[in-house]
Amino acid sequence: MTIDRGKVRWQCRRSLLELDLVLARFLEREFDRLDDGQLADFEDLLCSDDYDLWAFINGSKPCEVARWQKIIAQINQC
Repeated sequence: MTIDRGKVRWQCRRSLLELDLVLARFLEREFDRLDDGQLADFEDLLCSDDYDLWAFINGSKPCEVARWQKIIAQINQC
């Protein structure tokens, strides 16, 4: 199954300004380098509630999903 990168980019538009800023940097710097597996993991991560997603990214809530942890680390490096 091929993932629509445009759809994933659109899903990065969130209701929290903090998420918008962090995800915009990630899209700009790393998004095009994601392989299909990483892209699928990122798309799944984006299904999280905005407040949970922000907590995962800022480290206030541990992410229990191991396959998301690498993407979260990449986001934080941006």
